[in-house]
Amino acid sequence: MRKVNVKEAVGLVLGQDLTKIVPGEFKGVKFKKGYIIKEEDIEELLKMGKEHVYIADMDEPYVHENDGARILASAICGEGIELSNPAEGKVNLIAAFSGVLKINLDALNDMNSIGDLMISTLHRNTFVEKGKKVASAKIIPLVISQEKMDRVRETEIKYGKMIEIKPVSKRKVGILITGNEVYYKRIEDRFAPVLKQKMEFWGCPIVDLQYSPDDMDVTSAKINEIIAKGAEIMIVTGGMAVDPDDVTMASIEKAGCKIESYGSPVLPGAVFLVAYKDNIPVIGMPACGMYHKTTVFDILFPRFLAGERVTRKDIVELAHGGLCMECKECHYPICPFGKA
Repeated sequence: MRKVNVKEAVGLVLGQDLTKIVPGEFKGVKFKKGYIIKEEDIEELLKMGKEHVYIADMDEPYVHENDGARILASAICGEGIELSNPAEGKVNLIAAFSGVLKINLDALNDMNSIGDLMISTLHRNTFVEKGKKVASAKIIPLVISQEKMDRVRETEIKYGKMIEIKPVSKRKVGILITGNEVYYKRIEDRFAPVLKQKMEFWGCPIVDLQYSPDDMDVTSAKINEIIAKGAEIMIVTGGMAVDPDDVTMASIEKAGCKIESYGSPVLPGAVFLVAYKDNIPVIGMPACGMYHKTTVFDILFPRFLAGERVTRKDIVELAHGGLCMECKECHYPICPFGKA
C-alpha cells in the first residue's frame, strides 16, 4: 500500500477500512477496503479527517467487487430474472414470475472456470415461484482484473443469457383412463381423483375425462375426440406395460400420435410415454401415478405447461437423480429426485 493525498485518490482502490463516527448517531465502516474512491467521496473523506488514504496498488486494470458482481449478474440473467443490489461482491438472481428454471450448463461451467468469480444455482428445470432466489453471482476477491471481466463478456456473447425462467400457463387438459377392469366397473377408479387433484394444483381445467376398454379402436378414437374438444395436453392412463393385452401405446400410435419416448430412467415412472399429436403432448401415465405422490410425471409436467417439447434426450438425462429416495414423508420438490 502507499499513502496518497485524498484529492489525488479518485479511481484508486482503498487499502483499508475507514470508520466514520458521529457521536450518538453512528459508528461503523463508511468505506470498505477494496472500495474504488469516487470524486463525490472526497468531501466526505475530508469531513472524516482523512487528508490522506492508503491505496492498494494493482499492476493491471481492475474492477471493484460490487461493480464486477453487477456486470457478472447482468451477463447471465435472461428472461424472468430480477437482480438484487450488490453487497459484499454478490448479486442474487430472483424469479420475476413463477415458472421453470432453465440453465445452460456449458455456459455455467465456462463462467465458473474464469477464476476469481463464482455462480451457484438451483437445479435446472426446477419449478420456482415468483420471488424465489434461483442463483447468486459473486466476485471472490475485493477487486477483479478487467481481463477476467472481459472473459465474462466473451462467454456471454458465446452462449447468450445463461439463466432464465420460462413461464407456465394453465393449459386445458384431457384425460382418458383405460382398462376393462375400470371401464366395466369391476374395480373402483383410483386414477381420476389423483389427476383431478394434480390439475387443480396447477390450475389446469379438465376439458373432458373419459373411460375406455382395452380396445385399440375405441381408445384411439377417444383420444382424438378429447383432443378435438380443445385439450392442449392429453393424459392417457393404464395399459402402459408390456403384457399382450396392454394396447394403450398401440392405441396412441393408431390415433396418429408420434411416439417421442417410451420408458424413462426414473423410478417411480419407468413405464412412461411421451408422444405428440402435432404439437399437443400426449402423456402415457404409468400405474405408479396412482399410489406414489411424486413420479416422473410430476417432474416433467411443469415443462409441458411451459410449452417445452420434451424429447427423448430430456428424459434420458433424468437418469442422474432419477431414483426416488423413498422417504417416509415426501418433501418433493425439496429433494434431489429428478434433479439432473
